Amino acid sequence: MFEVPVTGPYSLNINASLTPEQQATLEDQALLSALQRAEPNAYETLIRRFQSPVYNLAWRLLDDPADAGDVVQEVFLKVFRNVDSFRGDSTLRTWIYRIAVNESHNRRRWLFRHRKGETAIDDLYSNDDNREAPLVDTGDTPFDFTMNREAQLLLEEALTAISPAFRAVLVLREIEEMNYEEIAGVLDISIGTVKSRIVRGREALRRYLSSRLNPAGSLQMVPGTVK
Repeated sequence: MFEVPVTGPYSLNINASLTPEQQATLEDQALLSALQRAEPNAYETLIRRFQSPVYNLAWRLLDDPADAGDVVQEVFLKVFRNVDSFRGDSTLRTWIYRIAVNESHNRRRWLFRHRKGETAIDDLYSNDDNREAPLVDTGDTPFDFTMNREAQLLLEEALTAISPAFRAVLVLREIEEMNYEEIAGVLDISIGTVKSRIVRGREALRRYLSSRLNPAGSLQMVPGTVK
């Protein structure tokens, strides 16, 4: 966590009654101000705070550690180059995650173009606000299924098998625990589309998980699955 200094040019008096979310927002604002002043310690704090979350997000979107590492480098380069022009229309976290998602999509498109026989599925969902009808999801989510390590591995496998558009929104909602407004800001889509993709993505995961379970309910791990 970014430690707000007691003294210094960007010190804050954090009230103990603030919620964790409010405190995180104030810390982001202080960090952003320090970044825009080009204070060296601020850049170190930025990397320390966001490097692992950005890597984990890119890894889940790309399913490749090397590609995720490349994305992390590009994300921080863009943050460093553009922090002076960031107007604060969203939180610092939302802005950084938006860059991470966009860089992950760009990386995947590049890979698709250089790998024969693959199609850029996410292009089918780039402007789908009008094609996704509102749905109501009343059941347990597939993420409620992760009661043990084996089930968790299967869920990670399922995430890589569904549409990248659904994968992105589910990772942000279920793993990063973002609210609808934050997800809409990161992905630059409407809240209605966020909700629709969450429902459709959960259903896609349910279908995949059902196909990978035998009638007795035990997991059938395919050859090559990471253990």
